[in-house]
Amino acid sequence: MRRRGLLALVVVCTAILIAAVTAVVADARRVTGSPEQTGRAYLDAWAGENQTEMRDLVASPPAEFLDLHRRLSSDLQILSIKLTAGAVVRRGEEAADMAFDGVRQIGELGQWRFSSVLHLAVRDGTWKVVWTPATLMPGVGADERLRLAEISVPGTELLTRQGKPLPHDSGADAYFKELAGKIDDLEKDPARGWAVEAVSAKTGATRRLIVFRHAMDRTFRTTLDWWTQAAAARALDGAGAPAAIVALRPSTGEVLAVADRLPERGAFSKPYPPGSSFEIITAAALLRDRLTPGTPAGCPAHYTVPKGRTFDNAEAQDHGTVTFRRAFALSCDTTFTRLAVERLKDGGLRREAAGFGFGGELRSGLGGVCGSIRPARNADELAADAVGRNSVEATPLCMASVAAAVQNGTWRPPRLMSERAVARLEAGGRPKPRKLPAPVAASLRSMMSAVVTGGTAAPAGLPPGTAGKTGTAQAAPGDDHAWFVGYRGDLAFAVFVEHGGSDARAAAAVAARFLGSL
Repeated sequence: MRRRGLLALVVVCTAILIAAVTAVVADARRVTGSPEQTGRAYLDAWAGENQTEMRDLVASPPAEFLDLHRRLSSDLQILSIKLTAGAVVRRGEEAADMAFDGVRQIGELGQWRFSSVLHLAVRDGTWKVVWTPATLMPGVGADERLRLAEISVPGTELLTRQGKPLPHDSGADAYFKELAGKIDDLEKDPARGWAVEAVSAKTGATRRLIVFRHAMDRTFRTTLDWWTQAAAARALDGAGAPAAIVALRPSTGEVLAVADRLPERGAFSKPYPPGSSFEIITAAALLRDRLTPGTPAGCPAHYTVPKGRTFDNAEAQDHGTVTFRRAFALSCDTTFTRLAVERLKDGGLRREAAGFGFGGELRSGLGGVCGSIRPARNADELAADAVGRNSVEATPLCMASVAAAVQNGTWRPPRLMSERAVARLEAGGRPKPRKLPAPVAASLRSMMSAVVTGGTAAPAGLPPGTAGKTGTAQAAPGDDHAWFVGYRGDLAFAVFVEHGGSDARAAAAVAARFLGSL
């Protein structure tokens, strides 16, 4: 009996002991509060500038915790901060994240919005904030310090002719930025602003995180048309290579669109070989020399300059004897090389090119060059120049002005702003308009129309009323450049696709998309 009683006593005591240990363990695992409560309490203390309470909610806060917050507020002149808690995402039983958004009021300058994440974890039975410098300054490197710096800012805002900003991804932003800077340079009192900058203690490198500025001092409308600019930009989306579209109003010379995805504002400032699109100018010189669109002209597959080099048509096509208009429509290089050698030896080609702006600056308000053609040293060079090779180069802006001259009958220098504004921006005066002989202009219009109705651009799907000239230009290394230069109504344009390929329709297809969107 005694043994049974003793055994029972042992069992009871063991059970009591196990229960006590279990209670102690359970009590040790009990967690106070929740990540939501701790996170919101931390954000409330932060918004109330109670940095001591913030520190108490942080697991193992660094010694410089208070100094970092106070220094940031002082350096950036933070007047207030508003914080909005987001949802809590659990990372197991003892870790969680709370996203939040913040708005800092930087002095009287404005608001600086930011987003960050509070990392939370259980420490000693309590939910705590796991703090890092990124909690206070998201996106700022460990070696960077923030400062408020006074900076120069643009004082001029440029708009389209409708008074609207440029369309999205317009391809003209670099032009507006440089033109605004050029206008600012004329002002004696440059605009100033402030920026929050991150400065690296290791390298001294500076990053601007946000810029504060007053309203623009000056607002000007340019000649760019919002709808034409948008159509040009979207037409380039499918080009598949660096490209540009420049559109002008032939009756005034106003630039209506410049969608430029070439390097270094290439549409205005980087000349390229124009290839057979230059045959517009060669044709003009030949028309002055008493040719007519109906003059018979041979278009053999090959032409050899007397005692010189041989020129070939694309794909060695032989069209026999056709009219001058038909040779132009088919882009017969052999026709133009032969006629240039026979009829333009006295510098007529260079003189004609000069009448279309070649050899000079365009002074659009933002500068720009047209193109160049050197004196031919021999018949080989003259023949090559006649089809836009050898020494001939032109910008898309230049070739758009060529098309505009044909449409209107007068070559006009292009401009991005009013004549009065351009005169102030461009020292030395602007080129004078130059009138084409009426029979020459009329003949060129009929020839460019034939290119679209039954020539090299016929398969491109261009809308009715379009006239133009295709062009391909050799560009070693790489594929040929592709051009289409033309007009429709009071809109002239040049499309250029860098290394667009030897298919003359490549640029014409971009032009079709452009015109189809207007």
